[in-house]
Amino acid sequence: MPAALKIYVGYDTREDIAWQVCRHSLRRHSKIDLEIYPLKQATVRELGLYTRPSDKGAATEFSLTRFLVPYIAASDDWSIFVDCDFLFTADLGAMIDQLDRNKAVYVVQHEYVPRTANKMDGQVQTTYPRKNWSSFMVFNGAHPTVKALVPDVVNTQSPAFLHRLSWTDDEAIGSLPLGWNFLEGEYDKPASPPEAIHYTNGGPWFENCQDVDFGDLWIRERDLYQQSATA
Repeated sequence: MPAALKIYVGYDTREDIAWQVCRHSLRRHSKIDLEIYPLKQATVRELGLYTRPSDKGAATEFSLTRFLVPYIAASDDWSIFVDCDFLFTADLGAMIDQLDRNKAVYVVQHEYVPRTANKMDGQVQTTYPRKNWSSFMVFNGAHPTVKALVPDVVNTQSPAFLHRLSWTDDEAIGSLPLGWNFLEGEYDKPASPPEAIHYTNGGPWFENCQDVDFGDLWIRERDLYQQSATA
């Protein structure tokens, strides 16, 4: 049997429900075996894998720990990092089957200017090259540039170097369809739900984000999760 696909969901102590709902949506739509883990900064610090000073200005607790995923996965197969503020509506297996093993990493290659000045719980929205490319990454664990993405690199290189994927060649960055990292609020709402909805400006778990596009889908998934958790 093929190995289960390893998925690491960025975990922020302020958004536990977001991680729970993201995991539930991944499992509910998957037709392949998944191993899903919360990527907790406290845990990777305890393991000695993450030694950077605490960054109180970081938008999330997993801002840079995400780049440890292929090292933690320790596999030549594909592994995935995804922000916790995602909702999946489709099977990852169908997407994985289309990937080229010559690529180091696959991302949705956004080219956009944020529509809002603030996001989530009032945080300032910033603009920079390749913004949101790293919010959903499919790593090829067998690629040499991914194997070289070791803790020493993650702990010493600049955030720009990491988030702009400067650790690999541009030709090795594969492009995923927009639907696999659909930025709610940044793109016009399509007629049908995308494969992966990213509530990048804040989702319905925030009191001031109740009217976002596809917010009803997230609430429905949350209700399903809560029902399964108490069953």
